[in-house]
Amino acid sequence: MLRSVHDRAELAALLRKDAALHAYELGDLDDFFWPYTTWYRLGDTVALVYHGLPTPTLLAFGPEEPLHALLTRLTPLLPRVFYAHLSPGAGAALAPAYTRSFGGPHHKMALGDVAGPAEGEPLGTADLDELNRLYAEAYPGNWFDHRMLETGQYVGVRRAGRIVAVAGVHVWSPAYRVSAIGNVTTHPAHRGRGLAQRVTAALCLRLRETTDVVTLNVKADNAAAIAAYERIGFTMVGDYEEATYVSTGAEGSRT
Repeated sequence: MLRSVHDRAELAALLRKDAALHAYELGDLDDFFWPYTTWYRLGDTVALVYHGLPTPTLLAFGPEEPLHALLTRLTPLLPRVFYAHLSPGAGAALAPAYTRSFGGPHHKMALGDVAGPAEGEPLGTADLDELNRLYAEAYPGNWFDHRMLETGQYVGVRRAGRIVAVAGVHVWSPAYRVSAIGNVTTHPAHRGRGLAQRVTAALCLRLRETTDVVTLNVKADNAAAIAAYERIGFTMVGDYEEATYVSTGAEGSRT
């Protein structure tokens, strides 16, 4: 039977069975994220709906059959529109109640030993305006939660006094010892010099001080980024698909 779960210890025990695959969910158990989360469980399979963004996000990973069963039962409870990170093929369980706009296949990667040159300095809330300008010029459409600057886990490289490369986190939880890197970019005028790799390596060294599992998500067709992350010390730990789902109004979906 599908049930809603409100016990963080229960959820952590399930998610820690594969902490690298479930790093985002483990991080969302932290006080920083917990108020924005709704959790469901069917057997040992867990689904998270995160409400901290304008469009809710569904995260659900696991073996095909139990995950399909969970999503089938969860469908009537989902928002009319949501973004999703799901194990490959799992989105089929949401049809015909939802149509899908596919965002493509992605890889999950986890850090081993940090390798390669590192460069960067910590950034904070005082750097928000400059970071917003950098993302607008270098990474338009990037999901950047300004609250994450409060973690102190953003690192930047400056040239002539300006931030030209940055790496940050989507998740950072010393309590659950997990982190997920995101918001990595370099200004177009400074690309081709290895700055993204260097600043990411610097952030990894910093994250190693507080978390045991350091992960990231990357598009499967971004060969250059994957190669750079592998040089730092990341390896593949799983695949998933990103997509936006919109209710068709069919039976079984929320109206």
